[in-house]
Amino acid sequence: MSGKHKMKLTSLHDKARFVLIVVLVASGRFHAQADDSTSSLNPPPLKIIRYDENYEYLRDPSRRTDYLDAIKFIPLDANAEWYLTLGGEARDRYESYHNSLWGRGPQDDNGYLLQRYSLHADVHYGDNFRIFTQLGSSLEDNRNGGPRPTDRDDLDLAQAFFDVRVPFSGGNSLTFRVGRQELSYGSSRLVSVREEPNLRRSFDGAKVILKVSGWQIDAFATKPVRTKPGIFDDDSDPNQDFWGVYAVTPVSWLPGGNADLYYLGLDRKNASFDQGTAYEKRHSIGTRIWGRKTGWDYNFEFVYQFGTFGTGQIQAWTAASDVGRTFESAPLKPRLGFKADITSGDNNRNNPDLQTFNPLFPRGSYFGEPALIGPANHIDVHPQIDLALRKNLALTLDWDWFWRQNIHDGIYGPAVNLIQTGRTSSARYVGNQAEAMLAWRVDRHVTITADYAHFFAGQFLKQTTPGKDVDYFSTWATYRF
Repeated sequence: MSGKHKMKLTSLHDKARFVLIVVLVASGRFHAQADDSTSSLNPPPLKIIRYDENYEYLRDPSRRTDYLDAIKFIPLDANAEWYLTLGGEARDRYESYHNSLWGRGPQDDNGYLLQRYSLHADVHYGDNFRIFTQLGSSLEDNRNGGPRPTDRDDLDLAQAFFDVRVPFSGGNSLTFRVGRQELSYGSSRLVSVREEPNLRRSFDGAKVILKVSGWQIDAFATKPVRTKPGIFDDDSDPNQDFWGVYAVTPVSWLPGGNADLYYLGLDRKNASFDQGTAYEKRHSIGTRIWGRKTGWDYNFEFVYQFGTFGTGQIQAWTAASDVGRTFESAPLKPRLGFKADITSGDNNRNNPDLQTFNPLFPRGSYFGEPALIGPANHIDVHPQIDLALRKNLALTLDWDWFWRQNIHDGIYGPAVNLIQTGRTSSARYVGNQAEAMLAWRVDRHVTITADYAHFFAGQFLKQTTPGKDVDYFSTWATYRF
């Protein structure tokens, strides 16, 4: 339904309504088909990272309860030791800003459509060799000013890698992965597939995955994929290198607890901050402690960064927290949550040393779907409530307050892009954002989501931009198979 297609609709709003109607009708049909099954065995949920799905259980014909199970386990030899899995996704999203970037730059109150389509094939040659490929297409319609860097890529190879697995005794193993691949670690604060924007993120390189005695340890060396809007023209970014080691293990001394320990390295030839542009070599050492027990959940993360920026030294840090309590026996099963995060900012732009935290490759909508602000030189306090209105219908309400951690540095977007310099204001308060999201999981394959947010501009924005409040609305339908 992009501008390249033949279908004609009278307005962009008609397009958005048409998309939702089509998905609703289709999902109702599919849902009815799925409900015809009398089996008590439910298939596992479809995952955000599709190569993490495993359909080997479908060797047993009695477990084929989903109407698409026929393409999830396609035998390629007589003994079904070799098999093929097919899958994909279609997501259509309508998005609208009023007073985008607080009234600065071109405005578009009519909104625009974003479309994302993918198709993947996963071939397993026994237990120890695998080839995974994924094609992706991301399209944009009618945005004033044209597509943003994360909006459009007509058609390209999103992923293409092979795995070689070396099994050990006791279920332990060592896997070598080479090729284009998505990476995601922890809470996606530093390394994410960037699910929310139209374009997901990939890396070219190699990874080793060690599973031993309850530990999973990943070591990787990659280059971020540079997305271009044409057909099969994406390539490795020649200006960036990204490498690291990430380990995860359960820990007995925490209630339902786990611990992540990691080192991440980044090399950028032309890194820009409020201080200026220079060669950046940054090392991040961090830990994450997280878990769930008797209705409580917790997630704490701490990172220290060092390295060089031009002729100066890097010393930056962050601390993040997310604690919640779910009341399973109460009406609507509310989860009351509270987040508090802080990232360091530069304290002297005239000094070559740099204190601005770099979130590396974080999730796209870090502080809500509007994605106005990213985690660099910031403090935020963020209460939240989640309500289960029905079995598959959830409402999330939250309110987020923002300050600059250091008044000598500017504010940044989720891509570590400078949004507004801090040179012309000494105000610390940036503003606050109220947001409501309604998510309906129609069935295993279809989800429909709507989101509204209002950003109240604070003193810093009023002194450095037009300072208008921002209204944001989006709705999207996703079909995965």
